[in-house]
Amino acid sequence: MRTVLFLLCALMLSPLEAAKRPAPISDIDRIIAVVNNDVITDSELNFRLTNTKKQFVLEKIKTPPDSVLRRQLLERMIIERIQLQLAAQTGIRVSDNDVEKAIETIARRNKMTPEKFYKALDREGLDVSAYRNQIRDQITIRKLLDREINNRITVADSEVNRFLENQENRASVNLEYHISHIFIGIPESASPEEIQAAKKRAEAVHDTLSQGGDFAQTAVTHSQGEEALKGGDLGWKKAGQLPEMFLSALRKMRPGEISGILRGPNGFHILKLNDSRGGPQTEPVIQTRVRHILLRPSEIQSLEEAKNKLLLLRERIENGEDFSDLARAHSEDTASASNGGDLGWVNPGQLVPEFEKVMNALKPNQLSEPTESPFGVHLIQVLERRSHDISRERLRANARSQIHARKADERYKQWLRQLRDSAYVEYLLEDAK
Repeated sequence: MRTVLFLLCALMLSPLEAAKRPAPISDIDRIIAVVNNDVITDSELNFRLTNTKKQFVLEKIKTPPDSVLRRQLLERMIIERIQLQLAAQTGIRVSDNDVEKAIETIARRNKMTPEKFYKALDREGLDVSAYRNQIRDQITIRKLLDREINNRITVADSEVNRFLENQENRASVNLEYHISHIFIGIPESASPEEIQAAKKRAEAVHDTLSQGGDFAQTAVTHSQGEEALKGGDLGWKKAGQLPEMFLSALRKMRPGEISGILRGPNGFHILKLNDSRGGPQTEPVIQTRVRHILLRPSEIQSLEEAKNKLLLLRERIENGEDFSDLARAHSEDTASASNGGDLGWVNPGQLVPEFEKVMNALKPNQLSEPTESPFGVHLIQVLERRSHDISRERLRANARSQIHARKADERYKQWLRQLRDSAYVEYLLEDAK
């Protein structure tokens, strides 16, 4: 079955993750770290500190001492700065239009128009320009990771076959775990003394948790994982996305339990199982064969103009013109336009919610009104529906997706570690180390 390109890696930023832009660097603003040919200043770090503490309040994470949080934040800022530098060196650019589209998506998730969203930021006393810069950096890093990691990962049929040959893998391919994670890393080519020191740190952290310490606060304080500032929360992960080392521990755990110390190639891990869900899915599903015409708002075509154009195309179809011909001539979804807008047979959950909700309400051959989604505005027509047993197809698709995610995660961690090790970083304040 053809893959439908209706997946969006949307930016999960809330309005309170932006704040007033820090004061411009002054003569007395201290430089606290040098990162290659760039610097991080005390005001920048304090700016991030204030925002993070606000976010912790919203997420009900106990805030560690400022000295601990500053150290964690500084390391995160160093990693971000290195990635942004590489993106600039290799020609990655983010246009104002890219930023606007991302903000439209965030506003829609908050059930607002972009205009109302900007007003909400202003009411919170947040600087719109600073918020836009944060979004631009997020998009830049995402594009860098797509190019350096995601687009270079392939999954062969033989890998899927080997994965599904394992009975335990087949049984858990639809199983998901919500986990939190603490990671204590060891350097590449670490000496026995460095490994032992990392192990002792992991043991001390585990002792704290065993004595009732708060996992989220402990993760913020001690973890070197990417998710440390989220209290170690990895969110929901399919079983096949996780290393076998994690799965072996999770299979024996109940929600709320904490694992022992797990030794991996790059360091030591401690897991908390928050919840689990899912299991075998063999029931047939209702598939829909659907086609659409997509128009994207842009600097030369407003949202209202796109909707009006689709209304005219809708009228022409109702008057007897062929949908396929008009889709080939007008649709801006290049993947489907050459097929007359036909997206083929799609499964529940395969399309973005805004599109799917309207599609599900249509009868065969019925035309929708112009429908907004993160991709633009659509004119949708359902061709037919069927009940279909896709258990085997779904099993292989899920297995392939999970193998890809696991390989990408492993590659990302290795790539980021090498990037950090190869960068020139100098700490200029003792309390920043």
